[in-house]
Amino acid sequence: MLYQPQLHDSYYAASEAELSERITARRLELGTRLLILGHHYQQDDVIRHADFTGDSLKLSQIAAREAPARGAEFIIFCGVHFMAETADILTPESVRVLLPDLSAGCSMADMAAYEDAVDAWESIARAVEGTHTRVLPITYVNSSAAVKAFVGEHGGACCTSSNASQVFDWAMRGGDEPLAKHESVKILFLPDQHLGRNTAKSKGFITEIDAQRLKQKPECALWNPRKESGGLREEEIRDAKVLLWAGHCSVHKLFRPEHVATAHADKRTVIVHPECAQEVVDLADMRGSTEHIIHTIENAAAGTRWSLGTEVHLVNRVAAAAALRGVDARILSDCQCLCTTMYRVDQQHLAWVLDELAEGNVVNEIRVHPEARRLASLSLGRMLSNVSSAVVGAQAVHAVD
Repeated sequence: MLYQPQLHDSYYAASEAELSERITARRLELGTRLLILGHHYQQDDVIRHADFTGDSLKLSQIAAREAPARGAEFIIFCGVHFMAETADILTPESVRVLLPDLSAGCSMADMAAYEDAVDAWESIARAVEGTHTRVLPITYVNSSAAVKAFVGEHGGACCTSSNASQVFDWAMRGGDEPLAKHESVKILFLPDQHLGRNTAKSKGFITEIDAQRLKQKPECALWNPRKESGGLREEEIRDAKVLLWAGHCSVHKLFRPEHVATAHADKRTVIVHPECAQEVVDLADMRGSTEHIIHTIENAAAGTRWSLGTEVHLVNRVAAAAALRGVDARILSDCQCLCTTMYRVDQQHLAWVLDELAEGNVVNEIRVHPEARRLASLSLGRMLSNVSSAVVGAQAVHAVD
């Protein structure tokens, strides 16, 4: 986590309404020099100021398109650190990306360090030596620029929750190079074990969870970077077709099978994010990315009742809009399924960044090292060139005309 200096007391003394007025005034002052992006998990009082809302990759792609088109010099990314890094990678060098609070990180991304990925790669290479096995890494976009660079350097690709299935297909074909005769593929999936496991199961692989029930040999294995050789024997590494990094989302891990059972008992349709555990996804009626969940509820028929397994701020906004159409939507669990690091970005920090910009001071700039940028671009590029539809259209908010 990066250090974020304490703001002046005046930012905390101001009311939310006063802060909103100050932000609006600064935005008008900065005009087209500025583009503000808001992730779906942000608080409502921050989202209201965003030009565009969306998931992390979609917002970065919007930034890459809209910043040059508008002549924007600065992007304020109301999200977390890895998202601002991705925006910096995908936008022109002349565009400067700012994160309102440097302590807004991602616990999942932090669970996969570059050094640990290198150690894992070397251990896996030793285990499969002489077995005609091609190891291809895939990293969820919720990862650091350094891990994206590691994946890019080793012939792998990024993925999102909406296109992980397509990226898996690409990897199983051998990635960018066709497989040689008798050659097989082993996937190393970072950093979210649950998205990796749920995707692997959808492709017919036997997960560790199902292997116990089916009394069959698992084709997936969990790689724990805190243990020597991932906590696996060489035989287990060789036998696994998918190695899953021991990482997870602190929000989606809070949903449990009993929450699904309770919702079903209440005659509710359950849709969950694939970052949830396999036991939850298996019981749910539907699963899908953040955008898929939003579009499903937007198109739901009046009178239907839904429980959503994803972050609470997003659910509350979706539920409020759905209620106007006679659709009953609520969060799957009554626990506070809140992205606490995203919550650190607030109106106080947004106002501070804008005040500094208006005074000619660039603060909290996120800049990826040129070599990491080059290699990370390879992993992002392989994803974007090998899936039919990486993202859907953006939602424009136009907080300030």
